[in-house]
Amino acid sequence: MFCLLLRQSRNSYQLISKQVWKLPVYTVGKGLHTSNFLRHGEYEWQDPKSPDEIVNITYVDKNGKRTTVQGKVGDNVLYLAHRHGVEMEGACEASLACTTCHVYVQNKYLEKLNEPDEKEDDLLDMAPFLRENSRLGCQILLEKSMEGMELELPKATRNFYVDGHKPKPH
Repeated sequence: MFCLLLRQSRNSYQLISKQVWKLPVYTVGKGLHTSNFLRHGEYEWQDPKSPDEIVNITYVDKNGKRTTVQGKVGDNVLYLAHRHGVEMEGACEASLACTTCHVYVQNKYLEKLNEPDEKEDDLLDMAPFLRENSRLGCQILLEKSMEGMELELPKATRNFYVDGHKPKPH
């Protein structure tokens, strides 16, 4: 088999032909089944399958702008924020390595969240503007009992740009 390549140099194009050896193709037997898999954060881009799954929450940004979004049971609030254009950075992509998804949880919902593990507590100790109700958004998975929860974003995070630059999710 031959492959044709078009190589561009400063002012010209060059057509190159290359012989490519075709490797044998292996087929999978009927006993192996595969299913679609989800990448990091893709679950939050799926709509709820039934009204029983819907959980409405509100994000309050540093300027006081309120954004109410419809999530579903199991959604990670960091990726849900990304889906709906809320400016929550999440620099480590929910790998529990930074504090850029730091949020303040309404006190009445704090008891509905799982207890933070030691690593989350250690990271929160480094977060600016820490409060008693501080949590990392990447560690909050929605449950039906969180209906109506408000998450307030702090005035700044560790990666905050003072020149007005707004980082985009990865």
